[in-house]
Amino acid sequence: MPETWDYTLYIPNDLRAVTVSRGTLRLILTLHGLAGLADTAELLATELVSNAVQHTKGPAALRVRRTPEGVVWIGAWDTDPAPPDPPRPLDQVAELEGGRGLGLVRACADYWGWQPSARFGDRGKYVWCELGAA
Repeated sequence: MPETWDYTLYIPNDLRAVTVSRGTLRLILTLHGLAGLADTAELLATELVSNAVQHTKGPAALRVRRTPEGVVWIGAWDTDPAPPDPPRPLDQVAELEGGRGLGLVRACADYWGWQPSARFGDRGKYVWCELGAA
């Protein structure tokens, strides 16, 4: 059975938090022997955290955990309980400045989704994805 763990990084509504989240995620994965997932996981976390910071006004959080099945779960929590816009196919947004976030998540993750959450005392949601750690 794989080692399980669960980390949460609370972040302010500040675009610099995206870089902090990315570096923290890489460190977590490397220290747990999962450096091979770091590039893809960083891309996914960047998109999730960017959306949380850009499209909401409150604080946010990055949560990363490894399940008993060996899956790495990455979630971004924000204070807006509304569901995210559905991902657009990447070929429809290739030339646009933005709008690729959830399309990239859908293309690169094994699974993704969203769920309402009041985990940190505020109504909000998690937008999450999973990567098989093998």
